[in-house]
This record gives sequence, C-alpha cells and structure tokens, in this order.
Amino acid sequence: MADNKKTAVNKRLLHVSASPHVRAKADSVYLMRMVVFALLPAAIFGVVNFGPRALVILLLSVASCCGFEALTNRWFKRPPSLRDYSAVVTGLLLGMNLPASVPFWMPVLGGAFAMIIVKALFGGLGENIMNPALGARCFLLISFAGSMCNFDVPKMAFLRTADTVSGATPLAAVKAGEQIDLLASFIGNTKGTIGETSALLLLLGGLFLLVYKIIDWHIPVTYLAAFSVFVLIFGGHGFDLYYLACELCSGGLMLGAWFMATDYVTSPITPTGRVVYGIFLGILTGIFRLFGASAEGVSYAIIFGNLLVPLIERMTIRKAFGRGGRA
Repeated sequence: MADNKKTAVNKRLLHVSASPHVRAKADSVYLMRMVVFALLPAAIFGVVNFGPRALVILLLSVASCCGFEALTNRWFKRPPSLRDYSAVVTGLLLGMNLPASVPFWMPVLGGAFAMIIVKALFGGLGENIMNPALGARCFLLISFAGSMCNFDVPKMAFLRTADTVSGATPLAAVKAGEQIDLLASFIGNTKGTIGETSALLLLLGGLFLLVYKIIDWHIPVTYLAAFSVFVLIFGGHGFDLYYLACELCSGGLMLGAWFMATDYVTSPITPTGRVVYGIFLGILTGIFRLFGASAEGVSYAIIFGNLLVPLIERMTIRKAFGRGGRA
C-alpha cells in the first residue's frame, strides 16, 4: 500500500505540462472586480458633483457595454464573458470619461463602438489593440466635439440640459494662464467629465490597486514623473510647483495614469517596457497639453502608446539564455 502511494506521488512530481508552471491565484474576475471597487469612489463623487444625470450616463454606459458584449459573443459564437466584469470596467471607464451634459444616446453609441469595433472585431478579451473605453471616447470626441467639450453642469436637470452654469474647466483655465483653486481641483469640486474631477479619490483608488498588487508602480509613476519633468522644462513657468500641481490635479491625468494606461491587454508586459511606456506617455501628454490646440491630451497619448506596445515589448524583451542550433 505504501509503495502504491509513493508511486502515485512520483507520477505527480514527474508530470510535465506546458508553461506557465506556476499560476497566480488571482483570475480576471478578481482583477476586474478590484478595478471596479477602486473606481467606485470617484464615480460616486461624480454623481454627487454633477447630479442624477451623471448617474444615468454611467448606468447607460455600463448597460450598453454589457449588452453589446453579450450580442457580439453570440454573433461570433464565443463563450459568454459577462461574468469576468471586463465589460463593466469598460462601461464604467467610458461613462467616467463623458461629461454629464451629453445626450443619453451618446454613451450607448460609445458602448457599441468600444465593444464591437475596438474589442470584438479584434478577437475579444485580451486581443484588442487599444483600450476600448479610450477608443470609444476618442471616437465620440472626434465625431461630436461640441457635446464632448460641453462641461456645463445642469441645474436640477434630469432629462434635459438647459439652464446650465457656464465656465471653463480648471485645465482650460490653466492653459489660458489663469489661476485656479488648487484645493477644489484636488478634491474634485470643479467642472470636467464625470469621473476625472477628484484627483484625491483617483489617487486613493490607484494606491488601492497598488497595495493589492492589481497593478505595479512602473507605468503610473513613470508616467506622472515624465509628465512633471516635461511640464517644468517646457511649461514656460520655470520651476513653479504650484503650476505643476495644477496640471497634475486637472483633467484626466490621474484617471488615465492609474486606471487606463495600466490596462493589462494594452500595456507592455516587461518591467523595462513599462518604464519606457510610461515615459513615452508622459512626454506625449505634455506635448499635447502644452503645444496642442486642446487643453487635454491624456486619451490620445494613451491610444498612441497602445499602438506602440508591440514595438516596445520587442525592444525590451529579455533575450533567451544560450544559442539556437542550425536546422
């Protein structure tokens, strides 16, 4: 009997399988849930800041992404994937990147573009070449610039966008050379898209992901550091830390650095590649913000970075030990 047990143990020890041989306990469902938890404080603050209409935009965005995910899985005869929460993350990120004043059909159209064009046509989860939420945001920004750049906060408006409070966003004011309330920008009591205003809550959400090892520090830290150095050198304000803090706390920089640039599918897998990727994003965001026509540049910078990820990985992948023989 003892010999039989020893034989069984030896068979298990000698079992050879394809790599990876050591698997992490975390799966995609766990990772996506943790990202949702990290995003919720900033999303809830956006609803408090902009009112019930922001909640409707967020719900429509999440629902449309989940609905089009189910439809594309059926069209392409792929297994159901709603339980992995990837569609929920995409919908939440898309909604947080939209102003509260957009028409209700716009998050639905954005969800369709994200799930069908960016995700499904490239093979589904793990195959998309760019972040689906950012791809949809850039599509909407190019197609409906007026609505996407209207950050007027509706007054007691649930189903309408009339009677709004006008004014520039903090980032637009900084670009125009005006002074802004830095504390308000850090906390989030400002104008902007639904989920980008509170730098504090986005930073706490990013730190939450770091603590639970959902993401690592390479991309967000190098992204923010490279952007900071670029702004201090080329911003035209010298070594002005107040101006730098205004740039860091305004716009979608915190949302992009912690939650969208770190997307597993569209970011490099090598540590060196992540550093290169973060530096590239920081410099490109600085170029778009300081020298571009628009005050914001995070979305386009990350999209361009996504397209360069295969090249970055090819340049930074570790070489195999040894030499291959001739055939």
